[in-house]
Amino acid sequence: MATSLAIDEPVRRKPQYRSLIPGSSSKGFWVYLVPGLTLITLIILIPLVWNIYLTFTQYRGIKPPEWIGLDNWEKLLGDSTFWASFGNSIAMVVAMVVVPTLLGLVLAAMLFDLIGKKFGGKLASFLRATYYLPQILPAVIAAIVIGWILRPQNGALNQVLEAIGLGSLQHNWLGSPDTALPSIMIIMIWVQLGYPIVIFMAALQRVDPELYEAAELDGANWFQRFRAITVSIIRPEIFVVTLTCTIAALKVFGPIYTLTGGGPGTSTIVPAYYAYSEFFQSQQVGYGATIATALTIVVAAVAVVFVIAQTRLERKEEER
Repeated sequence: MATSLAIDEPVRRKPQYRSLIPGSSSKGFWVYLVPGLTLITLIILIPLVWNIYLTFTQYRGIKPPEWIGLDNWEKLLGDSTFWASFGNSIAMVVAMVVVPTLLGLVLAAMLFDLIGKKFGGKLASFLRATYYLPQILPAVIAAIVIGWILRPQNGALNQVLEAIGLGSLQHNWLGSPDTALPSIMIIMIWVQLGYPIVIFMAALQRVDPELYEAAELDGANWFQRFRAITVSIIRPEIFVVTLTCTIAALKVFGPIYTLTGGGPGTSTIVPAYYAYSEFFQSQQVGYGATIATALTIVVAAVAVVFVIAQTRLERKEEER
């Protein structure tokens, strides 16, 4: 009896899989990681460790580094220029994160939900490409164009103001401490706006159109549909855009270097440019490394905070 039951019972065996590569095992795949790990070590890890070491030294790039302990860090904490640069970084966060993300979210929703439906997808795609155009311009070319527009003597902006009878508003936009930083902020909004629009419009492609149609039949206006459907569904993309734009704002360098050089005074200086000036202009390599390391710590902390916040929000949504 027992024998017949054993025969009738189906034999359960673990499925056998054959490797795609004869004679290989799972351990062999580590070989394919060696080139990437080597490049990461040479390009990122070794320079990072060397940079951290230089923060504890006095080094001018010629003689060997001289160990001075925490002197550079003490100097950094009391450096008014350093704190001014971080204050300007907050302005860059507003110009490159807050305004482009909010404005880009609204514009993407309008292009997708209003213009795309009424005028067709081709017009919406054309406007999306138009908004994204500043992103693909080289920073130097964009700076040359903006510098020509804001030139104090014969710049396009001052010429237009004079032509329409507002010559009294002519100004040295990038040469005055009062207007240099706001001018840079406006430029960065123009440059950064296309990125969130493209990301958000791509995210909206996975939104079921029937949700908008049902909400519209229920009497919801465009803003109510935007708040209840658009924002809630593409929230992961909003986190991604906010994080990447925040990191870019903290590391911004090119526009400051090409347009103002951190001036006039320290009105537009940012940590990345301040570290560069200490490295290559003042030849204070140890102190420049300290500024760069402090900036790295801030960027890493911001990234961790964003990831934790997104994880907690996703858990709350799953619990619902």
